[in-house]
Amino acid sequence: MVTGSRDRLRFESFSGCCGVYARLDVHPAGLDGEFVAYGTTNVDVNPPLRDALARVGGLDPLHLSVGPDDLTVSTMDTSVVERKVPLPRRWLRGFAEVQVIAAAMDLRAEIPGAVAATFLRRLPPAGDRSVLWALPAGRSLRLTSRAVPGAVCLAGAGRLAALCGGLLRHATALRVYGPAVAAGAAPVASVWLLDLGGTSLSLTLSPEPARGFSGEGGVLAALASDHTADDADLVSALLSWDPTINVDALVGAAGIPAQRVRAALALLGTAGRVGYDVAQAGYFHRVLPHDPGRAERDNPRLAGARALVETGAVTPDDAGATVRHRDEVYRVRRLPDGSHACTCTWWARHRGGRGPCKHVLAATMVAAPMEATA
Repeated sequence: MVTGSRDRLRFESFSGCCGVYARLDVHPAGLDGEFVAYGTTNVDVNPPLRDALARVGGLDPLHLSVGPDDLTVSTMDTSVVERKVPLPRRWLRGFAEVQVIAAAMDLRAEIPGAVAATFLRRLPPAGDRSVLWALPAGRSLRLTSRAVPGAVCLAGAGRLAALCGGLLRHATALRVYGPAVAAGAAPVASVWLLDLGGTSLSLTLSPEPARGFSGEGGVLAALASDHTADDADLVSALLSWDPTINVDALVGAAGIPAQRVRAALALLGTAGRVGYDVAQAGYFHRVLPHDPGRAERDNPRLAGARALVETGAVTPDDAGATVRHRDEVYRVRRLPDGSHACTCTWWARHRGGRGPCKHVLAATMVAAPMEATA
């Protein structure tokens, strides 16, 4: 995925398992050219292009042209054109989940380039599937086997291999982002960003090496509201190609609360129209076709929850709700921190780590109108 905005080019990709999200941002200092228009295209990087890029030396010129239908790379030896291809649906689901997950992260550590090179080269090799935690230690990071406050999860250190090659000699800093964690916390996602001066390469790792982003379920709570689709249409019309989407400005322009603006951005994320940049702590804009029905098709739990509500299967009460489905009865409890627990096997297996189950979603859908009129 290649996006040209007002001040940069963004190249985005997922690993084959969809458990690593990679983004290369080319900033103004790394560009010698101009933006004729703004837009997004999606191409495959096939062997001829890989071979052409591999032959480019440090001082050789490289000309890149990105258009709505193709990407053209010209070197001293050849010119390769990659035509636009359909965007995989799994990538769209991954884009939606990554932007929700990343929005909850903060900068946890920053270490100088030379120190970062030493740290990265000492990591376990590719193929290692252990879950470690990185803690700031002086000018570097140290690894531990258990979560502690201030630590950043490193699930499958070998997945950082893309940061450990020839790019390291250009690195000025390594920045590490993650959500706040408590002692003994379960694995969570993390972002590892290598600052290369005029460019930056970031890798977002899923909580476990064998776990893809496309099934995380982080967008479900935001999509459950009845007015999210209408809000998304309004917010979509207000988006521009500014380097960072200003949520406060959208709140003022749309005339709706910030929580609803963020939910609308989550829905737009299901169509790949927005992403989240942890370095700028803000959303950014892509242009892809907006299909409001995609959220339902790609999230069967959401469709299942709506079916439960429509059939009157949810009976709310002061402590949560009772949900009846066929011959089964499930109990949804509201927890002190505002989250929910359920007696179904999905919740017992994931404990909320993969988003809400359909029973919790249905309970919140029924509760929302009642709370609004209370």
